[in-house]
Amino acid sequence: MVDNDFKPAGFLNIPIPKDIELTAEINKLKNEKNAVILAHYYQEGEIQDIADFVGDSLALAQWAAKTEAAIIVLCGVHFMGETAKILSPDKRVFVPDLNAGCSLADSCPADKFAEFIKKHPDHVVISYVNTTAAVKTLTDVVVTSTNARQIVDSFPPETKIIFGPDANLGNYINGLTGRNMVLWEGACHVHEQFSLEKILQLKVVYPDALILAHPECKSPVLKIADHVGSTASLLKFATASSFDKFIVATEAGILHEMQKKNPDKLFIPAPPNDSTCACNECNFMKLNTLEKLYNCLQYEMPELFVDAEIIKKAVKPIRKMLEISERLGY
Repeated sequence: MVDNDFKPAGFLNIPIPKDIELTAEINKLKNEKNAVILAHYYQEGEIQDIADFVGDSLALAQWAAKTEAAIIVLCGVHFMGETAKILSPDKRVFVPDLNAGCSLADSCPADKFAEFIKKHPDHVVISYVNTTAAVKTLTDVVVTSTNARQIVDSFPPETKIIFGPDANLGNYINGLTGRNMVLWEGACHVHEQFSLEKILQLKVVYPDALILAHPECKSPVLKIADHVGSTASLLKFATASSFDKFIVATEAGILHEMQKKNPDKLFIPAPPNDSTCACNECNFMKLNTLEKLYNCLQYEMPELFVDAEIIKKAVKPIRKMLEISERLGY
């Protein structure tokens, strides 16, 4: 059984002694316990700064597969912790707040996805990494936004493919490849909410800014983007570009790393439809805090567990993704 029913526990909010310096104490605990801290680009800046490695879903999976640390603390969301545990079942895996879920993963329940697959026999099943371990057991190969097109292209053109759960990403890849993959209609609540109208208004204010967009965004936003790619791709593009202003349509946490690598450039978060907010953030990602990270290491809780039979099945499509990515140079 996968631990998907975690509820807030008292230790998450145990008061931190006022006379300690959190960063120093976290580093001390990490060294004492042979732990590695992996953080996604969408985490708060202070968590990214203390992490041993910061990356997108593909990079976090690659690091989880090769780390020699005894403990992995995954500062991200639940499915990322599951992926780390699946790839390193002999390691102890923690997420500072296991309630950090994912709207995209939630949009694809394993039982419903299994029924969907049965309706489309003789199809290869490609699942986005933003899925539960149970969905990965139904999958032939996992992809991330970094390698999705390349992995789809690795199959012959005549191959019948089911792609889930992100329909926006699937539509985008269908457009790039000319394929007609059968799509599961799932979506990320963050990327779905970007406002085309407000992005165009920002473009009027900053006419020389390039628009960067994640492929989980809706098609109208992708059509006006100067560059579409994963968080890692957007960061790489902005760093290499001779332009110095960018409107960024993905979760606002990536702006922290963009600004660190490019202190002389301006990064403007694309706003959501909600007119009261100037940027678009994932409430799940932001559940992890520096205080919870400290308590997680101090008390070695909450630990994430995945059933051994699920690990046995789910590791195959993840390993296949990593093997293809390595072969393709990702």
